This record gives sequence, structure tokens and C-alpha cells, in this order.
Amino acid sequence: MMAFEYGHTIGLILIPGILWASWVDYSQRRVPNWLNLTLIILGFAAQFVFFGLGGLWTGLLGMLTGFGLLIVPWLMHGMGAGDVKLLSAIGVWLGPWLTLGSFIVGAFLGAVAAIVMILSTGRLRMACANLGVIFAKCLNRQTIFSEFGSAKSFGTTSQLLPYGVPLTAGTLLVLGTRMWGW
Repeated sequence: MMAFEYGHTIGLILIPGILWASWVDYSQRRVPNWLNLTLIILGFAAQFVFFGLGGLWTGLLGMLTGFGLLIVPWLMHGMGAGDVKLLSAIGVWLGPWLTLGSFIVGAFLGAVAAIVMILSTGRLRMACANLGVIFAKCLNRQTIFSEFGSAKSFGTTSQLLPYGVPLTAGTLLVLGTRMWGW
């Protein structure tokens, strides 16, 4: 019964929160800190209310998982910090394993979205050139964490993917599959 009630709490708080974060990321290319922090605090509170100290531990491991999965791409200037914090907030609610699943599904959906964006705008040649720059960036210790080859440095040669959107979609698919039997 406790897991069922927790699922309802996820439906009332986390899902609207990540949908809102996704919309803001899509429209403004940022995820507000206050929204991520609110989701983190409410996630820890829900974990504690429903599962006690074990829930707090699960939430902490989930938050660290979400943070750990995206901190390196952020350090490489490949995404915004709001995306890192969003997956960390999702992690508090879902724990480490479902957070990993959300990340994997979200990464797949993000890759598909990026391919569609590239092909629909006729930027395949520029995307290949940009990938070459990113590959060169990763091979050089002096440039790997620099602005060289950053998402913003490509300017008009690429479209930035608001990564909160595929993260949200991945989370919704994992929740639907895991908690609600889709």
C-alpha cells in the first residue's frame, strides 16, 4: 500500500514538476534552480514520510546517480547545469536504478530528437563537422574541459537540444512502465 501511495505522490508532485521544467527548458533553454531545489526538497520529504531513513538513503543515492551521470558532460560544456540538477532531482524521487533507466531512455530519445532536428534542418554536414570537433576535444587533455567544442561555441551551425525534454520523456516512460504497468 505504501508504494501505491508513493506512486500517487509522484503523480501529484514529480510529474507536474518535470513537465514544467521540460516546458521552461524548451521555451527558455534553462531549468530554474528554484524548481530543481523544490523537487529535491519535496522528494526527500516524500522519501522520508513513506520509507523512513531507508527512503532518505535511496533518495540520496538516486540524487548522486543523476548528478554523476551528467556532471562530466556539463564540465565539458556540452549541456547546462539545470539539466544536471533536474536529473539529480528526479533521482531523489526514483532512486538510483530507475534514475539510470530514465537517463538511458532519455539519452536514446535525445539522440533520436537530435537526428530528427539535424535532418529536418538540412544540417547534416555541419553536424558531422561539429562531431569531429567534439571528438578532437575529447582526445586532448588541454581542451576536454574547455569552451572549445562546447555546445554554445557552435553558434548557428547547430541547434541546441533542450535536454530537459528527453530527460522528462525518459522519466515518464520509465515510470509508466515500472509503476503503472504500461
